[in-house]
Amino acid sequence: MKQQHACSVAHSAVREQVYLVFPNDLNANDTVFGGMIMAQMDRLCAVVADRHAGGVTVTVSVDAVHFMAPARRGDVLMMHAAVNRAWHSSMEVGCKVEAEAVGGGPRRHILSAYFTFVALDADGCPRPVPALAPETADEKRRYTEADLRRQARLQHAEQLKQLRAQARA
Repeated sequence: MKQQHACSVAHSAVREQVYLVFPNDLNANDTVFGGMIMAQMDRLCAVVADRHAGGVTVTVSVDAVHFMAPARRGDVLMMHAAVNRAWHSSMEVGCKVEAEAVGGGPRRHILSAYFTFVALDADGCPRPVPALAPETADEKRRYTEADLRRQARLQHAEQLKQLRAQARA
């Protein structure tokens, strides 16, 4: 297999995907249904992951979903997504969602989450992805933080595996 060059964050990032909130997006509290926002985020992050990988990827986990403020009827959502780090066949894509009233006004940070994707080959098996070359201080910070989240995910998975093995014994 030929050596892949590292990609910049900007190579695959989506800086502002806009979504206008309509009445069918609302829950019983007249705020935007969180699951709808998460679905939009997953689709956007899939585009970013596919661009970085140069092909098909699949979502394997979602971490640290933090709803910070509600979005309401008539809001416009702005979603931003970028690869934070790439490993062998997986990558973390961070997504931030902001809201503002129709017609403009101050933006409110309403939600952030981290999605892990794995690149697949034609047989549905994991395949290598290009490395990520962070350039800015913010990209470098997100790169370092992504590895901390990955180590926590792996440690948590191992702890669960051991606990389940003990329960079967």
